[in-house]
Amino acid sequence: MSRIPQPFIDDLLNRLDIVEIVDKRVKLKKTGKNYSACCPFHNEKTPSFTVSQDKQFYYCFGCGASGNALGFVMEFDKTDFVDAVESLASSAGLQVPKEESHSKSSKPKQDFKSLYKLLADCSEFYQEQLKEHPDRSKAVKYLQERGLTGHIAKTYGMGYAPQGWNNLLSKFGLTEDDCKALITAGMVIDNTEDNKRYDRFRHRIMFPILDTRGRTIGFGGRVLGEENRVGADGKKMKGGGPKYLNSPETPVFHKGKELYGLYQARQANRTLKHLLVVEGYMDVIALAQYGITNAVATLGTACGEEHLKLAFKYTNTIVFCFDGDKAGRTAAKRALENAIPVMHDGYQIQFLFVPEGQDPDSLVRQIGPERFAELVAKGSPLEEFFFDVLSEDLDTTSMGGRARLSKLAAPLLHKLPKSVYRELMFELLAQRTGLNQDILQELIAEPVPKLAPDELTPTKLQSPDTQHDTPPPHDDGFIPAFDGEPTPYESYFAQQVPLNSTSANTQTQQLATHSSKIKLPAHKLAIRLLLENPALAHRIQTLELPESPETTHLLRLFHFLKLRENPTFNSIVGAWLGIFGPDAKEDLLDATATEVLGQAKKSPAFDDYQELQDALSKLQQQADERQRRQALSQLHSKPFNTLSPEDKQQLLDLLASGKSKTPSKTE
Repeated sequence: MSRIPQPFIDDLLNRLDIVEIVDKRVKLKKTGKNYSACCPFHNEKTPSFTVSQDKQFYYCFGCGASGNALGFVMEFDKTDFVDAVESLASSAGLQVPKEESHSKSSKPKQDFKSLYKLLADCSEFYQEQLKEHPDRSKAVKYLQERGLTGHIAKTYGMGYAPQGWNNLLSKFGLTEDDCKALITAGMVIDNTEDNKRYDRFRHRIMFPILDTRGRTIGFGGRVLGEENRVGADGKKMKGGGPKYLNSPETPVFHKGKELYGLYQARQANRTLKHLLVVEGYMDVIALAQYGITNAVATLGTACGEEHLKLAFKYTNTIVFCFDGDKAGRTAAKRALENAIPVMHDGYQIQFLFVPEGQDPDSLVRQIGPERFAELVAKGSPLEEFFFDVLSEDLDTTSMGGRARLSKLAAPLLHKLPKSVYRELMFELLAQRTGLNQDILQELIAEPVPKLAPDELTPTKLQSPDTQHDTPPPHDDGFIPAFDGEPTPYESYFAQQVPLNSTSANTQTQQLATHSSKIKLPAHKLAIRLLLENPALAHRIQTLELPESPETTHLLRLFHFLKLRENPTFNSIVGAWLGIFGPDAKEDLLDATATEVLGQAKKSPAFDDYQELQDALSKLQQQADERQRRQALSQLHSKPFNTLSPEDKQQLLDLLASGKSKTPSKTE
């Protein structure tokens, strides 16, 4: 291990002028003998930040921040001591000497400056191709269709890897040593079997991956065009090649220890109140474009302990944001497992699940950044999610269920670091199971349960050796940027729903006349159909349903459409906003945001009018059933011997009507 000699640090500070160092980062104004500015470390309108050239010292009268040039660089650039010294030494034209320790176990640290330089050159090359290459139009079109601006693409250094096998080799592989460096950096593949070398990334949108110092350490590439979905070796793969391809492990890139977007998040936020961990590159970038600049993503792997330790260096709160499908829940369970050993006092972890069929990218475009931030703030804390996961399939009201819960939870909680938080979690377990903590401590030797399968949970960022996924619903479709105006309904009706096979009963003949069964709540199905085809409202004479939370917007929508001829989706949503307010507008859109009719419409027997009638019939049945149960409840509240003959007959009729009910089409 080496360290920087103290005499060098003293000499470096003597050579530097703190005014010059600070002024490069914060514009200073001469005020008498000193210099002043608004403090970069807290929000203020009146300058209270002072820099003394005589004392080579800075001080803020507002927040108390103070120090010398080295301390300022560490605080402002969000970097560690060694990096700050190297940065200042570079500006002064000095080489940083190192003193080697005499520890036998220490190993000389390798110098990878040339590797970092090569990767930076590759990143610059890809960015130039996005601007200048003759075939860049497809890449530009893709980014435009995803609603990205040039500014956000530049912030994240996005580029384009052209088609062809030797673009990087031709530019940077002029000698054998250069070729070996490209191979070491993971940018070129050396196929010894075929005695060939070729670029790893071809015809892909490129996402440079930066370390905490802003150095390029690897890349992710998103393929352009399904015809190009082959492996990095150029061979067709079963199911198609990976849509997202990451750099392999290299001397400077270890995907299990890096978070995509962390450097940009630190640059955009002087203080990170929390980090939002999402699943994909585009989620990070889309959120940043909407002003949510604290999102990061893992690189094709589950979020592990090393990721969490890195994140907790810069914030004390982490919010996991997962898709609401089965894969998202599995990924959340794996993150929960990995989070337990690093949960020290003062740390917080929350879990947020976006609606099924959505992801953070599509959701923020649909509902806007303010509403999205509200959802993030309502994430479930780790302790709540922990007990929800362990209580799955358990009846915790029974003694057996509580006993099982204690055996599952105790060994997991034992993995928590010794802390107040650990004691509180055991106390919470004691409250839920009714066992005292002495008994729970005896259970810590039980086998530690696995909350998620051992195999890797598929994520949106694919490494060469992970999975071959299929495009998400919005992958190549236009999602309009949220600007406060209604969005075309196609962006809400993007995910298809599966069809259930019909069974051999009388219902089979009924369904065969129009379409297959659609798995969707009746009120949402009715709203969906009316929004897609407003003319259907004029084919229904009257709609008399009891007012309920499920039918409120449906009744409003039906009467609204009956008074208008051929209204557009935008005009409907715009009127909803003006008449009922923003919350009602969001409720209306929420009823259409998770599932669609796309698959059902492929059936030649699909009839949207019949589907609407079935949905309305189901709603009427539900209303009748509520009334029946209410009447039964009133009759059951009376002693049987006090019932009149009419009451007894009514009771028999109600019981009989309940037994005779058969499932309707939309159940």
